[in-house]
Amino acid sequence: MRLMKHLMFVLVILGVICGGLAAFLVTRSSDHTNAANTPINAVWTPIYVDDQVGTSLSKVDLVETVSLVVVSITTEGVSYDMFYRAIPESGAASGIIIDPKGYIVTNYHVVEDATTLTVTLSDGRSYEAVKWAGDEETDLAVVQIAADEDLPYAHFLSNSIEKLSLLEEVVAVGNALALPGGPTWTEGVVSYLGRSIEMESGVVLDDLIQTDTAINSGNSGGPLVNMAGQVVGINTAVASNAENIGFAISTDTAIDTVYSLVTEGSESFAWLGVNTLTVTQSVKSQYRLAVDSGALVASAVSGSPAYEAGLRAYDVIIRIDDTEISSSQDLASAIQQHSPGDKVTVTYYDYSQRQTTTAEATLGQRPSG
Repeated sequence: MRLMKHLMFVLVILGVICGGLAAFLVTRSSDHTNAANTPINAVWTPIYVDDQVGTSLSKVDLVETVSLVVVSITTEGVSYDMFYRAIPESGAASGIIIDPKGYIVTNYHVVEDATTLTVTLSDGRSYEAVKWAGDEETDLAVVQIAADEDLPYAHFLSNSIEKLSLLEEVVAVGNALALPGGPTWTEGVVSYLGRSIEMESGVVLDDLIQTDTAINSGNSGGPLVNMAGQVVGINTAVASNAENIGFAISTDTAIDTVYSLVTEGSESFAWLGVNTLTVTQSVKSQYRLAVDSGALVASAVSGSPAYEAGLRAYDVIIRIDDTEISSSQDLASAIQQHSPGDKVTVTYYDYSQRQTTTAEATLGQRPSG
């Protein structure tokens, strides 16, 4: 019996233009490799975070302020055809300066398969990246350049999910379609706060800001800003089968992840070790389950915390500690609140015994790759 995943959205990850078509270019250069767990700056002290919402700016002042901290990123990489012949590829995306020494936030999918990264500042100066580190689970990356002088940097508003309001005006900025002459600016509103989406890779992105602001290929890694010019999110994806539905990674996720990437070279995530499917009425009927909702275990990785706790395929996780689990996204969010080494109580419907039971699991470190 085979379990199938069903996605709520068909999502397009933004950011790379290849021969005029959207493409995905993203990894680390063999010449500029930032090895796993190698920090960019282990003693970095971030200075870019604002705890309070700033004063609204005129649109002229907003453009003048934000334009200085938005960069374009071009990537070079190699793909292979069906005969394993190397094919050079290039792409374009966006980034945000967060430190005067030249630290730049962008998306993981921008850097994932790149062999070189070139960053172009608002004044036209270009630098080849010397280091970068990224995390697939949050789709975030930090790129370092060796700037000749201190650079202007963006201000990120902390806890943007809490501080934004529905229908609040926001502006997206970025290297849309790699058009020459500078970044593209689009204005819209906040459509939803705290959205979770599952990407085609199976990665679940949580705490996203949904907006109707026009976001296009090349916008990846660019800022979503409030009317005070503060970054509230980092543009990452659009729903391709809908109109005016775009997503930005909120600062709730970004600020902590960026700090880990700069100081440790990676983000540390707790891991339960299950692949799951959201229980719907059709899934309940198909597998003759006695529960109406939860995260159905498609597989438990051998030796994982879940496996050691006794979970197996077709069990249904319905609670982690006191948190109700109604979907795979709920489970991912609940585990994300913990650190490796934390002990959690898993309440689940035992498929083989046809009864609800509990088990204690000690969360591990998410495997790399």
